[in-house]
Amino acid sequence: MKTLDRRQWLKTAGLSSGFALLGGVNSYAGNYQFSSIAKENEPFAKLNSNENPFGPSKRVREAITNSFDVACRYPSMVFRPLLEQIAETEGVSTDHIVITGGSTEGLKATGITYGIDGGEIIAADPTFQAMLRYAENFGAYVHRVPVDEYMNHDLEAMANRINTKTTLIFLCNPNNPTGTLLDKIKLRDFCSSVSKKTMVFSDEAYYDFITEPDYPSMVELVKEGMNVIVSKTFSKVYGLAGMRIGYLVARPDIAQRLRSNIMAMTNVLAIEAAKTALLDDDFYKFSLAKNVEAKNFIYKTLDDLNLEYIKSHTNFVFFKTGHPISKMIADMKKENVLIGRPFPPFNEWARISTGTIDNMKLFDRALKKVIS
Repeated sequence: MKTLDRRQWLKTAGLSSGFALLGGVNSYAGNYQFSSIAKENEPFAKLNSNENPFGPSKRVREAITNSFDVACRYPSMVFRPLLEQIAETEGVSTDHIVITGGSTEGLKATGITYGIDGGEIIAADPTFQAMLRYAENFGAYVHRVPVDEYMNHDLEAMANRINTKTTLIFLCNPNNPTGTLLDKIKLRDFCSSVSKKTMVFSDEAYYDFITEPDYPSMVELVKEGMNVIVSKTFSKVYGLAGMRIGYLVARPDIAQRLRSNIMAMTNVLAIEAAKTALLDDDFYKFSLAKNVEAKNFIYKTLDDLNLEYIKSHTNFVFFKTGHPISKMIADMKKENVLIGRPFPPFNEWARISTGTIDNMKLFDRALKKVIS
């Protein structure tokens, strides 16, 4: 199923309606047969890394097992079919695609490419730091622009930071850790305008979880030949975080420049896993439905405690605890729940990943105990 087809499924299944888990979607999640690491009555909830506890899917596990015989070979022998599959999914030619060891490798390679020896990068604050910190290691200067009052990217302030040394603008959309989503018209206008002055990077690690109908990927601007780079990953909805595979989409000349700075690439097992994951629409839909179910459970807990939170477009929720986050992390760990790391300057806010319903029940009990 191509990306646009899957967006249409979100709309028709009801996931796009105010995070309501409609009967059809709920039934789908309940009926899907899967083999999972998720255990019943889990005594421990790992909710700090935005992982998918239900993956890899059964089909993907079979593909991994069946690929052991070629695991002794270099990835080049199985690389091309995945490259063609991703290109078809995104609607571009293969020379637009750079396959990476997770989207983090793509972020870091871009950070070197555009930040080395004094390049200046503009980004929201807080946001995902992998690219930014790596670029700083190689001499980049990062302009960190505080998010606005709604905890979203302040696009106007970011545009005002552009100068003759600006080499890249980094957008994480939906944003990590806030879970916020930019208005689709403002996003496209911003990227179209700013890309005439400098490179724009759109980190779309959580794009699959967006429930707003017809929300565009900035791959559409890549197709128009703009100075835009998009990163995507198999770590989240596909449940392949431990396999380390993702990709960049960019104009061919830009892609070639980025490709020269890829350091580790990926591996045979991850490639075979990704190929099958792209075809496993049942698991894709199941993961989205279970994510909405878990997110609604988190909202209910936070409402019960009258805690402020942001409606999320991802597989995590950012909420205000009213307590120093370092203490919250320690207190929740004592209750067998791991929550996200500190995200200054929001030092009383916590990021909680979605998990199994057992995870959510444990989170509910732990948070109510710690808060009280």
